[in-house]
Amino acid sequence: MHSDWLRPDWPLAHVHAFMTTRAGGVSTGPRASMNVGRSVQDDPAAVAENRARVSAALGAPALFMPQVHGVEVLRLQPAHVELDTMPAADAAVSTDPALGVAIQVADCLPVLFAAPRGVAGAHAGWRGLAGGVLENTVRSLCEAAECRPQDIHAWLGACIGPEAFEVGADVLQAFGVEPSESDKPYFVHRPNAAGEARWRADLAGLARKRLHGLQLASVSGGGLCTFSEDSRFFSYRRERFGGRMVAAIRLL
Repeated sequence: MHSDWLRPDWPLAHVHAFMTTRAGGVSTGPRASMNVGRSVQDDPAAVAENRARVSAALGAPALFMPQVHGVEVLRLQPAHVELDTMPAADAAVSTDPALGVAIQVADCLPVLFAAPRGVAGAHAGWRGLAGGVLENTVRSLCEAAECRPQDIHAWLGACIGPEAFEVGADVLQAFGVEPSESDKPYFVHRPNAAGEARWRADLAGLARKRLHGLQLASVSGGGLCTFSEDSRFFSYRRERFGGRMVAAIRLL
């Protein structure tokens, strides 16, 4: 593992988890250096090497899924290791130490979950978060690992912060908030330079609210902004064809 990568502050000895930063890879130019994204005009050989480094740090194959801002949860199986393209999903569950969950992000929020006999990860952009991807992931992990929500620890990685995440009224409405309710703690009304109605959204805060409602054992992490820390993180809103990071987890 590179020393700059993020790690959950869990008191758990049976899982291994981390989130990459820009450091520790071989990509060059605007995607330097630890880009794991295949769709950002990077050298495929560099991306393959970076992904191999993630798997090596994880100690098991990191299985990357095509993510579509949805709410589907994939139960990882040994056969997935042999696939060139994984099934599309925005979350995955693993109860096998030989299969690592990999969640790709560059402003959206990665959430990792650890249960006594299983792990999971979710890609929580605003669409997936509003649609219930976190709730679906916890439900699937409980079923796969035969546990209760109270047995699960959740950790939030880095994502775009509330000072940088500008959204329109459609995002508020997706969360059941009327635009007139601009004093809501997760949406702050701040018109843009043209005077159009815009809000700054707290993506990590919205995720914490939902996770706390599930009565998990603990919810930690968050607080690092991918958009504002350009020397450390990739950001889709800052540079569309910049790199992608990954949050990964496996059972030991």
